[in-house]
Amino acid sequence: MTAGSSTPPAQPHIMKGDRRVVITGIGMVTPLALDVPTTWDRLLAGESGIGQISLIDTSKYKIHFAGEITDFSLDGVAEPREAKRLDRFTQFAVHAGHQAVVDSGVDFESLDRTRCGVILGSGIGGLIEIENQIERMLFKGPDRVSPFTVPKMMVNAAGGNISITYGLKGPNYAVATACASATNAMGDALRSIRLNETDLVITGGSEAALTRMGLAAFQNMKALSSRNDDPQAASRPFDAGRDGFVLGEGAGVLIFEELEHAKKRGAKIYGEVLGYGTTSDASHITAPDPEGTGAAAAMTAALADAEVEPSQIDYINAHGTSTPLGDKAETTAIKRVFGDAAYKTSVSSTKSSMGHSLGASGGIEGAILCKTIETSTIPPTINLDDPDPACDLDYTPNTAKSREVNLAMSNSFGFGGHNACIVIGKYTG
Repeated sequence: MTAGSSTPPAQPHIMKGDRRVVITGIGMVTPLALDVPTTWDRLLAGESGIGQISLIDTSKYKIHFAGEITDFSLDGVAEPREAKRLDRFTQFAVHAGHQAVVDSGVDFESLDRTRCGVILGSGIGGLIEIENQIERMLFKGPDRVSPFTVPKMMVNAAGGNISITYGLKGPNYAVATACASATNAMGDALRSIRLNETDLVITGGSEAALTRMGLAAFQNMKALSSRNDDPQAASRPFDAGRDGFVLGEGAGVLIFEELEHAKKRGAKIYGEVLGYGTTSDASHITAPDPEGTGAAAAMTAALADAEVEPSQIDYINAHGTSTPLGDKAETTAIKRVFGDAAYKTSVSSTKSSMGHSLGASGGIEGAILCKTIETSTIPPTINLDDPDPACDLDYTPNTAKSREVNLAMSNSFGFGGHNACIVIGKYTG
């Protein structure tokens, strides 16, 4: 294929063997709540977690709101002294990871921990620590830079700390592909278990880029919504009035486990991870391919890996960031892949309620797929009041909808042209 071609590339068949992968635990820290049940309830109620920023002084900024996580602490999860040695993005991951482990009921003491790993995504990592220590160096001198700087700022700090907490000695690494990070991490976790490297992987993503530099950088590239007068209405995916995404933060962590391993310990199963696809646009460092070619190829690859037809997908959790170009390109991509079936498939963007948590978003949305399958309920796209004519699918506007979901898909697309897609199905034995 030549550069600029609109034809999706052929996808190689990935050898899967007979090792099936299921999800046995989920955890979330989001602008809606610090746990899964409350986040889910508020999401279905159509509530918004967007509000005025309190973490930093925004008086000199053009943007004054975000999907900020408030009243957060690691009380009951980590000792205060240990928590201070973790950047905020790692704290989120540790908290969500703790939830997922408790939810799964796993007892690592009884497992071969060399067969258990951690693969997490983050687009940026410890940006708060980087900013704070650069400021200390400039104003107080190099000798005042903290010795904890590197272990706090490094993008693999979240996975490293979770691995240490539970003594997990299998594969442990970080994935950094901007807003596709968590979904790429989950895809790697799926492959690790399929390839018999591991029996269990803690996976997903975490992000805490709501900092002075983070807000300024996204603001100045004109990526953010400027609805300071109505923050809760600012994230409006697929709406004609959308004007950019809302910066968010948080973490979504899941337990991926080999099926027989999970059954042997009597684990609850949320769903089965059936397929994964990842591609590159190779067109622009920030803007999506307007034809959705790379995104379509990732979806096609995930469906092929899952061995299902597009018409079998009941629900798509869209990347849907509320940018003028991105939402239109994703709609085009879905229609390229699904054809007429696109209009029969339920779609929604839960970023409308939480903002865009960058590298964490795929993990949060993977957990949302699990709840969607478990409850037979499609979460809404809130603030969808005036649909863009170019975005004409069923985006579940403003109100949750009951629908049996046997197969669901989640899309994640990131700066750099990264595309990642995962398919999760109801476990039927």
